[in-house]
Amino acid sequence: MKAVRFHGDANDCLRGFPAGVRDDIGYQLYRVQQGLEPADWKPMPTVGRGVREVRYRDDSGAYRAIYLASRPDAVHVYHVFQKKTQKTARRDLEIARKRYQEHMRSLKK
Repeated sequence: MKAVRFHGDANDCLRGFPAGVRDDIGYQLYRVQQGLEPADWKPMPTVGRGVREVRYRDDSGAYRAIYLASRPDAVHVYHVFQKKTQKTARRDLEIARKRYQEHMRSLKK
């Protein structure tokens, strides 16, 4: 099973979510670690090649975790956030994209 590596403050953000949200997103990332698909996801090519987003919704709102699972070493979680509008905020996409690019640059060293 692959490890999970959180980038930036992604793990702190996940820990700040309500318990049910935290449990479900954690379980979906566990499925990804095992090579399975999460229950609800979509590709995020605007962030980077192979990047996906786990999606979760309940009465308290919509929550997302943006990750890359195609690396052999780990599942890399770049950004975790609560959505405030239908469309993903540019700021959230930029945070994920920046962390993805930093990660890819570090692999080339």
